[in-house]
Amino acid sequence: MEVGKLVAIIGDEDTVTGFLLAGVGHRTAKDTNFLICKADTKLDQVEEAFHSFSQRDDVGIILINQHIANDIRHVLKDYNQTIPTVLEIPSKEHPYDPEQDYIMQRVNMFLGGSG
Repeated sequence: MEVGKLVAIIGDEDTVTGFLLAGVGHRTAKDTNFLICKADTKLDQVEEAFHSFSQRDDVGIILINQHIANDIRHVLKDYNQTIPTVLEIPSKEHPYDPEQDYIMQRVNMFLGGSG
């Protein structure tokens, strides 16, 4: 029997809580599939969570708030795997800006737009 893959979330408290309430959360004795980023969350923690999620075989999608993705943009630019797919999402406090989304920049480049 094939088992589905998890959605991992890196986001602010409201975003992560919403996804956890929707049933996306997964916790084992050694790890979880989410990171709640607060004002005192260190950049190293965010980078480590991203690296951890991107190397897990059981994660198919990584959702990350765009304002947090901007903080680790140097890591995201070097990420070139298809699975897990990284999707940048808006938060309550920070609206989505497709100009900053590297996936949208790639799509625009492939479609012949300015990138």
